[in-house]
Amino acid sequence: MESFSMEGGNALSMLLPVALFIIMLGMGLTLKLSDFLSLRQRPVAIVAGVLLQLLLLPLLAWLVVTALELPAVLAAGLLIVSFAPGGATSNMISYLCRADTALSISLTAITSLIIPFTLPWFTWITLEHFLGNGVIVELPLLSTIAKLVLVTLIPVVTGLFINSRWPQLCSQLQRPIKILSLVFMFCVVLMISWANRAVLPELMPLLSPAIVLLASSAMLFAILIARYLLRLNAETALTLGIETGIQNAGTALMVTGAILQQPEMSLAVLLYGILMQMPAVLLILWRNSPAKLRSVLVNTK
Repeated sequence: MESFSMEGGNALSMLLPVALFIIMLGMGLTLKLSDFLSLRQRPVAIVAGVLLQLLLLPLLAWLVVTALELPAVLAAGLLIVSFAPGGATSNMISYLCRADTALSISLTAITSLIIPFTLPWFTWITLEHFLGNGVIVELPLLSTIAKLVLVTLIPVVTGLFINSRWPQLCSQLQRPIKILSLVFMFCVVLMISWANRAVLPELMPLLSPAIVLLASSAMLFAILIARYLLRLNAETALTLGIETGIQNAGTALMVTGAILQQPEMSLAVLLYGILMQMPAVLLILWRNSPAKLRSVLVNTK
């Protein structure tokens, strides 16, 4: 099997920070400080979001790779990506789905502080189980927090400030920034896919069913648990579903590619990063359908 490639990496490395900044700025423009302060009265949603991401998804991933009998290296790759809760991508999808964006960003911040401690041990256990050669994976805590601040906190705070000072300007900027966010998201996915066009077709038939099943079932189970077991509202349940199914493929690629130097595992992670968008795109289309928009307008009158 050929190794995955980051061919065109200079262009991607320039595009990605710009894309993330615009996406997170767009989210900030839709938020108010009161949105975050209100989360103090919602501990159930916060605790449920953390547990669904850190426990439910890895459990589902183990069940899927075991049931479908994936090769050990690919199975380990999917398990590793399940240990990396969603970052800016899940925030963006919550924003585009008109879900609870403040909750999504808060969960990203919390889990990003937790995974430097959980991901190394979960990865070690996974490698021991599937390959029998587990190693401790060290994720630098300070640099991880610094990246989180640069990617999420600064543009969101900027958007919050603009919204507090110039709310009319924010309402005018939201639509073009949402369109730019979608364009950037698809450009990044297309660039990575094109760079790996020689090897992706080889793995698609093998991994696609497992990835789509895992991402879809994770979203569905999280939504059902939040909505009907925990009795949370629809927007909160949708957010928890997105946070559970959408993973931080960038963090997982850092582990499988840069630290473990396992190209096959990296291909599994890369494919998850691409294919997890399928159920997410369906959610975006459903939440922004004309009928759904008309229903929202009627309910807000």
